[in-house]
Amino acid sequence: MAGLYIHIPFCKQACSYCDFYFVTRKSLIEPFTDSLIDEIQSYANTPLSDEVIETIYIGGGTPSQLSSKQLKRIFDAVDNVFQLNTTEVTMEMNPDDVTPGYLHSLLDLGVNRASMGVQSFDEEILQFMHRAHTKKEALQALENLHKAGFPTYTADLIYGNPGQTPEMLERDIDQLLQFDPPHISAYSLTVEPQTRLGKQVQLGRIKPPEDESVAEHFDLLLEKLSSAGIYQYEVSNFSKPGKEAVHNSNYWNHKNYLGLGPAAHSFWWTEDGAKRWENQPDIKHYLDRASSISDEPEELSLQTLAEERLMLGLRTKWGVGSGELINRYGYQFNESQKNWLDYQERNGMLTITDDVVRLTPNGLKLADLLIVDLLSKG
Repeated sequence: MAGLYIHIPFCKQACSYCDFYFVTRKSLIEPFTDSLIDEIQSYANTPLSDEVIETIYIGGGTPSQLSSKQLKRIFDAVDNVFQLNTTEVTMEMNPDDVTPGYLHSLLDLGVNRASMGVQSFDEEILQFMHRAHTKKEALQALENLHKAGFPTYTADLIYGNPGQTPEMLERDIDQLLQFDPPHISAYSLTVEPQTRLGKQVQLGRIKPPEDESVAEHFDLLLEKLSSAGIYQYEVSNFSKPGKEAVHNSNYWNHKNYLGLGPAAHSFWWTEDGAKRWENQPDIKHYLDRASSISDEPEELSLQTLAEERLMLGLRTKWGVGSGELINRYGYQFNESQKNWLDYQERNGMLTITDDVVRLTPNGLKLADLLIVDLLSKG
């Protein structure tokens, strides 16, 4: 089974923290839709259209900037080219775009999982983030999701904002939990250099919170969500049992996926490894369909793939099995790594059960540091 990722690069405005590829010229949406359909059709009768598609994820940007008519054209093209047996079709959306009629049209198209970009219910934080929606619109959007009868959905929260107290975060969490969400993605605010936030930090106009404060936010989040039956299954993702994101889990498990649209990435297994390629992050280039839209594929060796699988898998509750590493990648832990794993197990950072290495809750807090340390001993 494989997945499709479709990147819709349009946004109303630039959020202060975002470094994803996006454009704000709505006049380009219709020609973009034409180009996207052309790209989809270019895969007809190729090896990449032979594999059954299990999941579709429509991300961005803000996919809800597209009309239901434009989305239907895209879905029809996908249906004509690819073999679909989808269990999960996710679409990102912003609260200010969502109306009951629009949500029902998405359900009619086959979208069965919404990803709602709430981020916060605090008006000052929303303004700091330069979000386009208000608290009222976020609450109304979540209410509309319930009334429309979406089978499942996820909502995003961002914590660790400058000036955000634990009490402010607790209010955000409590407000969201009133809707009994099946899934929450919660991210610590990251300062990316080329963003508005990054430039303000560089100029000394904004001071990010201390690590201890961010850690306090995370502990509060973990406690509140677990008490509500929403459990951490990946560093930034929490769900009720059985409501974990299938598409994202496929990324972490190195399943094939094809990316469509500007800046979209693809990953595909080959006979002796895998290859990864990226569509160029350039809307003008994408609209000029006379030239190639993707860069040359990067060839990935089994060694590189094994290390990547460790990086991705150890960030999840499922961990990584040594048997999988050997059978799939020909990778084995050396003596130095085995000694490190034994030490970290005694230190309470990980467990090893039936040859599967899993980070403990304490280990997941330091996942990136621990994983880099493990790989450095390889």
